This record gives sequence, structure tokens and C-alpha cells, in this order.
Amino acid sequence: MTAARFTNRRDAFVAGVRAALGAPMVVLFAGMVGFGAMGRSNGFDVWLMTASSFLMFALPGQVVLFEMLITGSSLFAMVLAVTLSSSRFITMTVTLFPQFHRLDRNSSLYAAVHVLAMTAWAVSMREFQSMPAKHRLAYFLGLAVPCWLVSVPGTYLGYQVAGWVSPPVTLALVFLNPLFFLLTFTEVKPWANRLAIALGCVLGPFFYLWDRDTSLLTTGLVGGTLAYWVDRRWLRPAPQEVRT
Repeated sequence: MTAARFTNRRDAFVAGVRAALGAPMVVLFAGMVGFGAMGRSNGFDVWLMTASSFLMFALPGQVVLFEMLITGSSLFAMVLAVTLSSSRFITMTVTLFPQFHRLDRNSSLYAAVHVLAMTAWAVSMREFQSMPAKHRLAYFLGLAVPCWLVSVPGTYLGYQVAGWVSPPVTLALVFLNPLFFLLTFTEVKPWANRLAIALGCVLGPFFYLWDRDTSLLTTGLVGGTLAYWVDRRWLRPAPQEVRT
């Protein structure tokens, strides 16, 4: 168990860094390389690209923003689209942060939110059950901060090597991060999570053919709702009556 190695918060932080040094950082770095290459191929400035990775640190939102800049969308449309694409952070925050120790749930968490990403969230949701609450914030920061820091050099490198790889490879690098998230999330114990992913894979193509502009939101809403309903109706154990 992960918790067996923890004697203090420093150990938890170091364990988080070690976890980040594996697949999470590699996958995120590759995604940012693809994002940087995409930016250069569309004529954006390297400093604008790297600043978006440092300040936004939300690859899907960054892709949406620059795609809308390419098409000349209005400022209102860009703000709305990026906000909707980043709405997943609400769910990640309300499911992850209440698992921290009550003494860690203070105003300093506003800074910690910035380094929250799909990879760090999925790994933390999987590992938090094996460690005491007092060590979870340190572990999360050790995992999330290196992933955030590697996003800038990844974007810069991708910008500089643009043209060395074909556009399909560049797009594949961008989608490595969501793929890693899905594979990690399947290891989280509740079956509703896996069911939601399976329903998304089945429903996604149909909603895309119906209306590609809203297909992602529609797939998430319908697939997630169905998974929740099936879980509550059939998969979740029935509550036991307490007799006194």
C-alpha cells in the first residue's frame, strides 16, 4: 500500500513526485508538444503558446481557444466555449478536495486548484483511498506541480520542432492526455465510472453524427446520467436497515 511508506507529509510529497515522474508527466509532456506544434503551424507566437500552458494549464480549453482564434470568433464566444470546456474542473474539485484533511481545506486551496488536471485528479482519486487524509494534500501537490511545470517546456519544444512530424502525429500527441485519463479512471473502484466511459464510447459517434458542435456535451450528459441511474438502480448495494 502507498500509505505504508508515509511517515510525514514530506514523504507523501516525494511519493507524489515519484508518481508524476512516470506516465503522468510523459503523457502530459507529449500532449503539450503536440499543442505547441499545432500553434506554430497556425502562425501563433511561441510566447503566447507557452503563456497559455503556464496560466491556463487546461489542454482541451487551450485547443478550443486557439481554434476559435483561428476562425475569428468573437470574444464572447471564445469565453463561453472555454468556460464550457473547462466545466469538468467543477466536478473534479468537488469530488477531490473534500477528501483532504479538514485542516487543509482553507483558502490556500485556491492556489492548488490551478495545478489540478485530469491526470493528477484520476491518479489521486485512485490512490487517496490507501492513505490517511492528513497526507493527501502533500501527495496531490507532489503529483500535480511537476505536471504543471513540465507543460511549459513541452509547449516550447513542440513549437520548435513543428514540421518535423506529420499533422496526424501532432494531433495524436494532443489526445494522449485524455486517453491516459480514461485508462487511469477505469481503475477507480465504483463501476459507475467504467459504465459512464463505456456509454460515452457507444453514444459519442451517434451524437457526433447528429450534431458535432454539441456532441461532446450531449454525450457526457446522457452517458453520465444513464450510468448514475443504472448504478443507483442496480449496481449500488442496497442500504442495510439499522435495528436498535
